Amino acid sequence: MPSNTITRFGAPTRRNLLKAAGAGTALAALGGFSTRAFAQEKLKVAAIYTVPFEQQWVSRLHQAANTAKDRGDIEYVATENVANTDYERVMREYAEAGNKLILGEVFGVEDAARSVAADYPDVAFLMGSSFKPDDALPNFSTFDNYIQDASYLTGLIAGAMTKSKNIGMVGGYPIPEVNRLMNAFMAGVKEVAPDTKFQVSFIGSWFDPPKAKETAFAQIDGGADLLYAERFGVSDAAKEKGVLAIGNVIDTQADYPETVVASALWHFEPTLDHAIAQVKAGTFKAEDYGIYSFMKEGGCSIAPLGTFDSKVPDEIKAMVTEKEKAIKDGSFTVEIDDSEPKSS
Repeated sequence: MPSNTITRFGAPTRRNLLKAAGAGTALAALGGFSTRAFAQEKLKVAAIYTVPFEQQWVSRLHQAANTAKDRGDIEYVATENVANTDYERVMREYAEAGNKLILGEVFGVEDAARSVAADYPDVAFLMGSSFKPDDALPNFSTFDNYIQDASYLTGLIAGAMTKSKNIGMVGGYPIPEVNRLMNAFMAGVKEVAPDTKFQVSFIGSWFDPPKAKETAFAQIDGGADLLYAERFGVSDAAKEKGVLAIGNVIDTQADYPETVVASALWHFEPTLDHAIAQVKAGTFKAEDYGIYSFMKEGGCSIAPLGTFDSKVPDEIKAMVTEKEKAIKDGSFTVEIDDSEPKSS
């Protein structure tokens, strides 16, 4: 979810883009993604990221791509820290260079990215987006980190670990991919500790650890004894002040062994592997890849409790195990709530 703007909320602009593509472009695109198969050769894949490779969200994409590269399935090149104003140019350069699958996150450059895809109908684009794919652009698929299942489970643990029943939550922007994780976490907390209060703040950035840290300090001053670390910097504040934290997307307990109790992990491999298979088979199409982040698809999990294994109550660990099983077999569904979470 990396970007420094949220101009993508202009849904009418997106509709105008699709109209402006023109009948000729639309008909060419509707002809379908190239049916040529790449099964016997390494697929050329390129990625464009607006933040550093180590940023939580992007790190999962980068890791999955390198895993596929190490397997010998793809050739992989990537560029980090691409400004929104340069994103379209880099997309075009990678398309012109013969890459057949281009990966990235277009939260701040939605219209420009779809315009590029319309100009390269034989290139597959798999892009992080809050919007859905459109049949008028069959070579442009979208994904998002739907890891609400794992976030809910960490909420169950957090509800048992907070003593003050006051939890601080620091996010980047109040957009769907952030909101749904926070809401799922809060739902888990309330199931165990329904009287818990939440302090919810957004820092207006995807990568500003100092600002996230200062925001977390303020929440600790406001009585929080546990923090939801949606952004880098929050766990640093928790460590300094001697309170607990819950991680998001990656497992940072090794860096904060006495601070990070549990983390909701995102596994991008199922998403990327599906796209690679579709491109190699010549069957790539406009598709919503969100489901491949669900727990039952192997797209998310809860990190091992590690240093906190003996500190989390046994009854809570049993509850987490039971709920995880129910999520995987479909007998329990974590609600997807994209609305902006509020302090309470």
